[in-house]
Amino acid sequence: MKRLIERSRSVGEVLRWVTQNPGKVSASHYPIALHKLGQLLQQQPGPPVGAGDGRGPAGQVLEQPEFHALCQAIVSGCAKFDNFSIVNCLYAAAALGLPGESPLVRVLEDESRSRLGRFNQKDVSMVFSSEANNKALEAIFSSQLFYENRQERFIRSMAEWLPRKAENLTPYTMALIAKYVARHRLREPRLLDTIANFLLKRGEQLDSKVIQKLVFPFSRMNYRPSNHGELFPKLEAILEQKASSSPLATVNILMSMFQLSHFPQTVLHQVFSPSFITNVMSSPYALIVRRYLSLLDAAVELEFREYSGPRLDPRYRVLMFEHALTADEANRKYSYKGLVAEALRQLVGEECYRQDEVLPPGYCTDFLLWINRSGTVLPLSRVPAASRAPPATSPVTMSLRSSVLALTSDLQVVLSVNDKWHYCQNSDILVGSRAMRDRHLRLLGYCLVQLPYTELEKVSGIEEA
Repeated sequence: MKRLIERSRSVGEVLRWVTQNPGKVSASHYPIALHKLGQLLQQQPGPPVGAGDGRGPAGQVLEQPEFHALCQAIVSGCAKFDNFSIVNCLYAAAALGLPGESPLVRVLEDESRSRLGRFNQKDVSMVFSSEANNKALEAIFSSQLFYENRQERFIRSMAEWLPRKAENLTPYTMALIAKYVARHRLREPRLLDTIANFLLKRGEQLDSKVIQKLVFPFSRMNYRPSNHGELFPKLEAILEQKASSSPLATVNILMSMFQLSHFPQTVLHQVFSPSFITNVMSSPYALIVRRYLSLLDAAVELEFREYSGPRLDPRYRVLMFEHALTADEANRKYSYKGLVAEALRQLVGEECYRQDEVLPPGYCTDFLLWINRSGTVLPLSRVPAASRAPPATSPVTMSLRSSVLALTSDLQVVLSVNDKWHYCQNSDILVGSRAMRDRHLRLLGYCLVQLPYTELEKVSGIEEA
């Protein structure tokens, strides 16, 4: 039957083979028949397949009783089809141009969604590219199984067709896509630019909480969208109007922009104003906002020296992080930090380095060392008190720049173990938060030595380390 369908020379011949020999037709034959119909229709003159106006060969075929019988056979039996047949029928129906509201497409979509957890990556990609409507995208990106697994090949495929379909998506669906991309650190420029264009067109109508979800992938992937010259000023204008309506979202958006080295001055005037501070300090999320505001204030001190507006009251300054990040704790067993720690212990001795030291404004460093001009590593206990960084447990109340080591002959060194999750996926680009940390540590006067995982994974044994 497969050969007979594939060798058919006309639409009528395909329909006859399938509808007149029901006992010889299996589930795998239906997608073959639909694909063959699409190929034959493309070869005929008239409106293209899927024109949907009912004119020409395509429209005439879709109205034929034999075609309806074929569709009905698929609708009736698809619950018993294997995954491959379901996915290929849906893909072929999309290529054939069947409308989304047709019974065949609706049934196939529903069956696909119900089986999503059992689909492999290729199946999922085909479902997406054939459905690709708002309801389907929402359903699949809401799937916990899909969300927890990285689908790089699909994301690359989606980057091709999403720009054409983006304007028909809801903000909620686009936010789900943004969340997925950020979680898996997928630095796909075309996809990120699609999210940025969506933001540029729809920004005024969006709630601040939705905007923060759409902006986050840019800072997470350390990526300035191609339209940032238009987008960033627009986001500033939106934040000026909505800053107080959702303070935590406002601060999150600001943090994303700071990580991309963009500093919206007028919004900073608002978030450091007494009224905004009073508002957030009485809210349930006061501590997290204080942490973010403290880091934003430190970033202004270090990177936005021309700013002359209000600053965060010293009474509210705290360390952004008091210990290692959650991701680093969760991935500790996969980290090369233990290898480096043992190598340092054998090389210079435990008194000559500190591990997981937190430095103001709240950055956890992997290893801290003190080295003199001749390159000798010195015991940290001998660092003069006047030259030490302020203790991590005290509020950051002094100028950050005056708090770093000021010795002319010695250097304090931060040894940074950059594990795989500190980079964008399949890239040598650090994620935005890590990149900003490195910028700030250098501006604070520390000498930063990077140990990328790509080099550490080549090491064989402690001697090489």
